Amino acid sequence: MSSTTLFTIPPPPATASPPVTSGTHHLISTNRLSVLIDKSKTINHLLQIQAVLFRHGLEHHPILNFKLQRSYASLGRLDYSAALFGRTHNPNIFFWTAIIHVHALRGLHEQALNFYVQMLTQGVEPNAFTFSSILKLCPIEPGKLFHSQAVKLGFDSDLYVRTGLLDVYARSGDVASARQLFDTMPEKSLVSLTAMLTCYAKNGELDSARVLFDGMEERDGVCWNVMINGYTQNGMPNEALVLFRQMLKAKVKPNEVTVLSVLSACGQLGALESGRWVHSYIKNNGIQFNAHVGTALVDMYSKCGSLEDARLVFDKIDDKDVVAWNSMIVGYAMHGFSQEALQLFKSMCRVGLHPTDITFIGVMSACGHSGWVTEGWSIFNSMKDEYGIEPKIEHYGCMVNLLGRAGHVEQAYELVKNMNIEPDPVLWGTLLGACRLHGNITLGEEIVQLLVDNNLANSGTYILLSNIHASLGDWDGVARLRTMMKDSGVKKEPGCSSIEVNNKVHEFLAGGPNHPKRKEIYVMLEEINGWLKSHGYKPQTQIVLHDIAETEKERSLEVHSEKLAIAYGLISTRPGTTIKIVKNLRVCVDCHEVTKLISKITGRKIVVRDRNRFHHFVNGLCSCGDYW
Repeated sequence: MSSTTLFTIPPPPATASPPVTSGTHHLISTNRLSVLIDKSKTINHLLQIQAVLFRHGLEHHPILNFKLQRSYASLGRLDYSAALFGRTHNPNIFFWTAIIHVHALRGLHEQALNFYVQMLTQGVEPNAFTFSSILKLCPIEPGKLFHSQAVKLGFDSDLYVRTGLLDVYARSGDVASARQLFDTMPEKSLVSLTAMLTCYAKNGELDSARVLFDGMEERDGVCWNVMINGYTQNGMPNEALVLFRQMLKAKVKPNEVTVLSVLSACGQLGALESGRWVHSYIKNNGIQFNAHVGTALVDMYSKCGSLEDARLVFDKIDDKDVVAWNSMIVGYAMHGFSQEALQLFKSMCRVGLHPTDITFIGVMSACGHSGWVTEGWSIFNSMKDEYGIEPKIEHYGCMVNLLGRAGHVEQAYELVKNMNIEPDPVLWGTLLGACRLHGNITLGEEIVQLLVDNNLANSGTYILLSNIHASLGDWDGVARLRTMMKDSGVKKEPGCSSIEVNNKVHEFLAGGPNHPKRKEIYVMLEEINGWLKSHGYKPQTQIVLHDIAETEKERSLEVHSEKLAIAYGLISTRPGTTIKIVKNLRVCVDCHEVTKLISKITGRKIVVRDRNRFHHFVNGLCSCGDYW
């Protein structure tokens, strides 16, 4: 607020020396003090100015007092600002609004509300700026009360107040109320448009968000970031990358927020080339390499199959926080580098960082990938005993997976039954997967029935039990489960694999490629089949969940999605190039065996990221040691 619009201060008389008042206080230039306050960058400087005000009897000067309070708050000393406000005589609405604003802006809603109540108690009526201030980051329940009062006092039609109310409803997920406010706005500012766009994006209404975004006459970097992040957070990474490229074409400069979203999208897709391009953009365009950006790069490289790059970035991060350590530990775990994950965990503890629940998910996953039951139990028990962290459903899931895969299925079942929290379908699915792995059909059927009775069954539930029946040749059991799936309206999730070539991600569905190079892919598949037969390969037809002839089973195995993606990789990249595949489901036994052989025959490294972990295929061997 400009001081000239509130008060007019007469200049000091033009005398050789300033006169002395009856109180012996020197008259000094208030304008000069005002400028000094505005330019102050440190708390010490402000304290010195405040001392001058006291010496010259200006501690109650309205403009200087107001500016001093505001400057203390802007430098993070809300306590100094509030103390100074408390000594202000009869603060007007501008003082009240300022003190409410700085507390609301920092999420201190209770304190902001207390100041608001005090203001009303002292007979000071709020104005539009007061409402727009207290609505910043306001929770939904008090927000509704402020909405009612704004209507009562006639401020609800003010653009800033209405935008603040829209933001309150948007952040709470009340899309209907936010849309009603937005649609009845006589004029819409960029701020209100962005608030509505954020509301749609955060609540998964991406179609509505995109219509609004495309219709905006003016779009700043914030709007682009909201839309890109909306796609990323809602599992639409391809759309996020396409929009990012459009952002660059529109000459809108990406910032840290942009690259964090885009790197996450690259990680979801396993798009290493695109991720490397973004990393290069960060280096060459002045985006600060801090812990947030570094951690996002570690996560991206880990999910894209390049642990070497992930570790190089991790080692360059200064002042690593626990999130950065977690990202690298989880990266090692998902690649099956269990020893490295545990060593890094110990290093993190040695430097004095306290592990979080995410840390333990990473370390226990690492134990699960290697079958380290003793180490897993030790780490699980240390969570509460040594670090005071109560295990969550995810930690129990890690232990159930570890025990089940290692053959301790009954022990895993006992752990689930004795949990102090309610098991979810994911946990039951993990246990059911262990039943499939070890052929425990009795327990498997018991779990499926429990899930069906509680309306918790999904396609994975039925498929896992079907696998058990099929492996035992029980086709009546398979048929019965298919009927149950049909009656329950459950559909099997189709296998989907993707591969990035020349910065473009190509997706393949099981059953046959719908791709411009369809003919070339089939020719390559035939060539691969010839290689495999000459090396003694026998199709693992027992995993095909249909009572059909062996030749038909073999044909169905040939067109699994990862085989199509590998075939495309072989015809689209130079000999010796590493092929990186991302699959939405767990890689099957047959594809695992085939990929090992292809890596040996072609001399290529093939990296496959499935739903559970990474597999690095080199010269006929897999990094998982056939334990997955």
